[in-house]
Amino acid sequence: MVKKQDNSTVRAVGRRKTSAARVRLTTGKGEITVNGRTLENYFPILILQKKIISPLQVVGREKNLDVSVRVIGGGVHGQAGAVRHGIARALVKWDEELKPILKAEGFLTRDPRAKERKKYGRRKARRGHQWKKR
Repeated sequence: MVKKQDNSTVRAVGRRKTSAARVRLTTGKGEITVNGRTLENYFPILILQKKIISPLQVVGREKNLDVSVRVIGGGVHGQAGAVRHGIARALVKWDEELKPILKAEGFLTRDPRAKERKKYGRRKARRGHQWKKR
């Protein structure tokens, strides 16, 4: 059994679509910074803020852990998913007993959905040419 780490830093990586988030957890007051900005400033959409905070709320640690994130690539929704995945993985490293709770909520599963590549001879990934009789 892995023991809970005290007053240390835990790092983890979360991914979604083409986004990758490097997450760092430390003991603190519950502040979340993304790329040097506050969570509300970087993700102004309330749904995305709730999505990011959800792993912390499920385990009840949103008030005593500071989260620092560096996220690159993708759009805002992909980045929010990557941050959520990274926070969940960091929480498991922080305390191994949280794993069943986070796994049951689906936070530890990497979402495999991504854009399908365009194929030659087609307009898009699956869209073919439009047939024209005359």
